[in-house]
Amino acid sequence: MKPVCLAKELSGNSYPGRGIILGLSADGQKAVTAYFIMGRSVNSRNRIFVTDGEGIRTEAFDPSKLSDPSLIIYAPVRVLGNKTIVTNGDQTDTIYELMDKQMTFEQALRTRTFEPDAPNYTPRISGIMHIENGKYNFALSILKSDDGDPSSTLRQNFAYNCPKAGVGRFLHTYSGDGNPLPSFEGEPTPVVTIPDDIDEMTSLVWDNLNEDNKVSLFVRYIDIKTGAYETRIVNKNK
Repeated sequence: MKPVCLAKELSGNSYPGRGIILGLSADGQKAVTAYFIMGRSVNSRNRIFVTDGEGIRTEAFDPSKLSDPSLIIYAPVRVLGNKTIVTNGDQTDTIYELMDKQMTFEQALRTRTFEPDAPNYTPRISGIMHIENGKYNFALSILKSDDGDPSSTLRQNFAYNCPKAGVGRFLHTYSGDGNPLPSFEGEPTPVVTIPDDIDEMTSLVWDNLNEDNKVSLFVRYIDIKTGAYETRIVNKNK
């Protein structure tokens, strides 16, 4: 699959839902991740990202408007040693806890399935970045129903060794708006160009998300040689 323009890929979809971008900066020096959430309901839009240790968590912007925390309050990002875990749900904790017990990313996710939010059956999307001895690789996963059939789970895993500079892989929950919402299809989309500058990347993603539906964005750049990182968080609710 040929890479596509990240800005056009984001702006061309009014409701990709929740999305993960993993990749390598154009100069080849930084491991890059971006995670965003969107919402159509009052409950989904009533969220912000806040720092939690080396990761982040979601919380209600206005606690009085929180009607159901079960699928919207979770830790999207956690760090386990030299691994950064990014997901769209509480499977972040599953991956963290089971990998800490020497299970693999894929084995941990075999204990989970898509979200129980009929009729959408929102996919669980997950990513992991591994940096060691100046080398970087990452993987992505999607757990989804088989064309809306909740009796069947499709488990698709994608691993990327020696990623190309300036290229990211973009995985999101929905292929577009609808009722029910249609699940993402195919392999993660290769997107270009991943900037060298974290603020440029943050603006690139945030500015091209649908203005009505975007809620929060997390971006992190990790120096592959030193492991030092920079983080940006953008919340629509302020």
